[in-house]
Parts: sequence; C-alpha cells; structure tokens
Amino acid sequence: MTDPTQEDTVREASTDLLVALPEDYNTSQLLVDRLARGGGAPVHAVKRAGEWVDVSTAVFVAAVRGLAKALIGDGLRPGDPVAIMSRTRYEWGLAEQAVWFAGGVSVPVYETSSPHQVEWILRDSGARRVFAEDAERAGVVASAARAIGEEVAVWTFEGTGPHAGPGGPRAGHAAAGLAALVEAGHAGPVADAAVEAARTSRRLSDTATIVYTSGTTGRPKGCVMTHANFALVAANLVPHMPDVVAPGSRTLMFLPLAHVLARAVQHCCIHAGTTVAHTTGAADLMGDLASFRPTFLLAVPRIFEKLRAGALAGAEARGKEGLFRSAEAAAVLASRTRDARARGLRSRLPPLALARHLVFRGTLYPKIHRSLGGEAHHAISGASALSPDLAHFFRGAGLCLLEGYGLTETTAPATVNTPGATRVGSVGRPVPGTSVRIADDGEVLVKGVGVFAGYHHHPEATAEAFDADGYFRTGDLGMLDPDGFLTISGRKKDLLVTAGGKNVAPGPLEESVRASRLVSQVVVVGEGRPYVAAVLTLDAEQLAPWLASRGLPAMPTSAAARHPAVLAEIQSLVDGANATVSAAEAIRRFAVLDRDFTEESGHLTPSLKLKRQAVVDTCAADIDALYAERPPRT
Repeated sequence: MTDPTQEDTVREASTDLLVALPEDYNTSQLLVDRLARGGGAPVHAVKRAGEWVDVSTAVFVAAVRGLAKALIGDGLRPGDPVAIMSRTRYEWGLAEQAVWFAGGVSVPVYETSSPHQVEWILRDSGARRVFAEDAERAGVVASAARAIGEEVAVWTFEGTGPHAGPGGPRAGHAAAGLAALVEAGHAGPVADAAVEAARTSRRLSDTATIVYTSGTTGRPKGCVMTHANFALVAANLVPHMPDVVAPGSRTLMFLPLAHVLARAVQHCCIHAGTTVAHTTGAADLMGDLASFRPTFLLAVPRIFEKLRAGALAGAEARGKEGLFRSAEAAAVLASRTRDARARGLRSRLPPLALARHLVFRGTLYPKIHRSLGGEAHHAISGASALSPDLAHFFRGAGLCLLEGYGLTETTAPATVNTPGATRVGSVGRPVPGTSVRIADDGEVLVKGVGVFAGYHHHPEATAEAFDADGYFRTGDLGMLDPDGFLTISGRKKDLLVTAGGKNVAPGPLEESVRASRLVSQVVVVGEGRPYVAAVLTLDAEQLAPWLASRGLPAMPTSAAARHPAVLAEIQSLVDGANATVSAAEAIRRFAVLDRDFTEESGHLTPSLKLKRQAVVDTCAADIDALYAERPPRT
C-alpha cells in the first residue's frame, strides 16, 4: 500500500468535467439516446432455459413504455415514489426505467429487508406502490403495509401480483407477473404522448431516487439522488474509462441493484452501449461467468478474495501449491515493477523473474481468466478496501483490477483508478467533475457531480454533512499524493483510542489478516482498553481444502477454531500484520469464533460491509475474555 509522507501529500485534487448536460435532461434520456443510436443492439441479455438471449434496445424500451403506461394508468403522478424490492435481475432495471418514464421516483429496497425495515422505508419515502420480486417479498411488504395502516399496491415480477393494506386490492391490479402488466399497459387507455410528457417533465435537478443507506449504524437515512447525479456520472465516467465501459462490451451484474454502486455502473453501461446480464445469487455466479463471458466485472473485494482462494485450493488439490505460490509471486512482482515505472522510477524485472512471468502467462494465468469466462480484461472493485497484494496479483496475471472509492452520498464513484492511470494501494483520482479535499483532521471531503442533494426529511443531518464550502464530509480518513491519487486509511468513527491514548486505525490491520483464504472476517478492537486485540471468523468454504492440504482431517469450524494448527496459522497472520505497525498498535491477543459474520446474523450489510458496532455488541463476552488475562509480551 502506498504510504505518503507529510512532505509528498497535497490538500486538494480535482478533475475537470468532460461532458455537461442541459437542465432539461434526465436519467431516462440516457436510454432514449441509446435507442436513437440504434435499436437493434442488445442492451441486456437474459438467461432463458440455460441460454443467454439478447434483449435489443428497441424491445427493452417498448417494455419500459408499456410498464410506464400501466403505472400512469394506476394514477402515478410525476414525483410519486415507487419502491422496488428484489434481487438483482433484468426486471429490476425494467421496473426502475418504467418508474422514470412515468415521471416517478424509484426507492430501492434490499430483498433481504425485514418487515420492520420495509415499514420504515415506506413510511419515510411515502411509497405506496411496490414492485416485489415474488410472493415471499410481497408478503414482507404486506406485513409492512399492515403496520403502516395504509393501502400499498404490490406487483410481483413473477406470478399473480398480491396486494397489501387494509383497503384491499384496487381494481385492475391483478396482473400475472410483470410481462402481463406490460401488455396491459400497452392495451390500456394511456397514450404514448402521455408517457413522453411524464418522462420529460423531470429535469436534472429533480429527484430520481431515494436510496436508503444500508445501515452500518443507526436507522437508515434516505439519500436523495437527483437525475443530475446519475446522468452526469454516467456521461463523464464513460469517456473517462473508454477501455473498460465501451460500445460492444459486456458485463455480468451480481451486486445488489438496491446498492447505488451497481445502479451507477448499470446506467454507465446504458450510456456506453454495453450489454448487461444479471445473476441472482452466488451459487450461479461462476457458471454464469463461464457462459456469458463478460469483458469487465464489477465486484466487491470479497469476490476477488474468493476467486484467488479458489485458485489456490485447486492448485493444492493437484499437488501444485508451490507452483501457484511461485506464479502468484511473479504476478505481484511484475505489477509492482509496473507501478514503480509509472512513478518515474527506474525499475525492471530481473531476467529470471521476467522469464518466469512469461512462462506463467502462457500456462497458469489463462486458467484464472477462464474462471471469469475468458474475456474479462478489466475489473472494478468498490464498496470496501481492496488488498494491494490482491490487486497486484490479478493485474500481474493479466486482469486489470481497478479500485475505486465512493459512498451512497456520492452516487458511488468519487475516485477511481483507470487503465492508463493506476496506482495500486490508492483508490485513484477524482472522476471528472469532482473535487476531493483533505480536511485538517484528515477527513476526506468531496464536491462534484455525484454528491447527493441531501437526506430525505432530515435537514439537520443534511446541514451537518457539508462543510462551509459545500464539500460533503465522507467520514473517511485519507491522503492525496501530488499526482492526485487518493489513499484511504480508515473511518473517523472506527479510529480506536486505547487506554494509553494511542490512536489505532483498524482497517490496515484487518485487511492484512483477512488476506488469508482461511479467514473470513476480522474485527480489531481496543477502544478504551489497555491494548489492541481482534476477533476473527473462519471461511467455511476454504477450511476443508486448507486442512486437506496440510494432511489434517475435515472438521467443522467450531472444532477448527480451537485446533492448534489453525491457531498457529492465525498467529502467523497476526504477526505479519503487526510487523507493519508500532508495538502500541499491534494485536496482542485474538479470538477465533466458531461462527461467521453474515448478513443473516446481522453483522454484514447487503453490500457485504461489516457492521462493526454489531460485532462489538454481540461478541462482548468474547471481547471481554481477551482482556481477562495478561497478554503475552510483544
């Protein structure tokens, strides 16, 4: 990871806007403009009976208009909110575009949300119309509607649309899935002109969507995103990354579309001419990658960690762990050398290392490419910190893994590395139309095209979120180097202060330990305590191959958490992390838990971010035990 000193950092960096848009533009116009460039090109691909079937832009827009007619016929007026509760799938994007064509405001809801969470979103947003994926999600909405005490109309993507609310179903709402609703819209009384009038009533400054934060702390707040946010980010990010998001490119979307990152990239794809396919779950991911063969990927670091761990496990099973380790080292060295040259340093691979890297490029690295479908040359990682060694490994193996940075409040991408300007360990330079500033206390501040309009119904929180110059306070700590690359060092609120007064950033320590395939999650603790400690969980998928590679019998995680070999391995990982910090910041003790942190357990958000406070609260007894005895000397 880059570690700029005080002398080689700057306080502000910005990138000029590449594309301006007229005030009467809106996000739906990205799709209309794509149609004008040619209706026959595929905008989506849908899996039917095991085969990928292209959906042309013309066919997609016709479906969007039919669904928009149905919404307008139901009484939807410009500015009205419509919620969408579903896994990532083709119908998600269709529903949102229809809401925008009808002049409405989309309100994404994570498909795993509880009735209580849905109730809050419906209350706060005012949404009384909901697209739900299936009967199960519709049932959750029905429970939320009963708590609200108001009628909420629900349409499902699959099967007959149920209805929720004390008022009962309204006439004309029983549609046999989304396709039937589209047909009903086309057959209904709403004219094309009415749809166009509703669509064009929205301007850049109007609200496009209300995105509720995934809630790592407290009750989720609704982030008001305008049409300018989505449209300007798409219009500027596409020419900023022409080698990645380009006409004819393909991507497989598997991150939650309820998360702003996936949606921001999906709208970039619409603007660029990219074909987007969707996969609904982790179980289908590898098979869908192989069959769809995307040219670039969008994922969170955990996905890349698992891809690397799977490759290592496969090598171990064939008795070729040493060869894999050598190939990995060669890839990392090649990528680090490339980074050094980009900084203007004289650096080149030694002849033997170069020869070894060339051999692996023809033998082992292609196997990694084939696991991703064989045609992916670029990948974008976001939502949480990416291990620099992991980025170097994939880039050295031929997959340009680009880390970016942003929050819900910045429409996701605020900074990003690009193929022509990459500094591994950083999160890149500001995207066009964006300025990044470092406050006196090290907080990262952002102003630009992606920064949201404010928190829905929370003017006080909105005012607190911006400084006197209109910069959004991200809550992250970071540094800018003289070339404008941003490095994130942690969260302000995550900074630990030990009983001895030492400030400790847990992120780098956690990132270092979690780099092992054996480890699933790590949480460093020590606030107000005499020393730093950590609680860890094991990766159940990788435990069995790890044990087998060491001649150990298979065992459940509950037994592995106490096994001497596992504990010795964890200790070596902790020792490695401790070597990067001072003695006062080092992890003195750790506990390996017999359960993992998951979304279902309440410890991860739907975008796989760790809820640190939830871990501290629910693991209080485990943490207290770490301080019950005197720790070993370091």
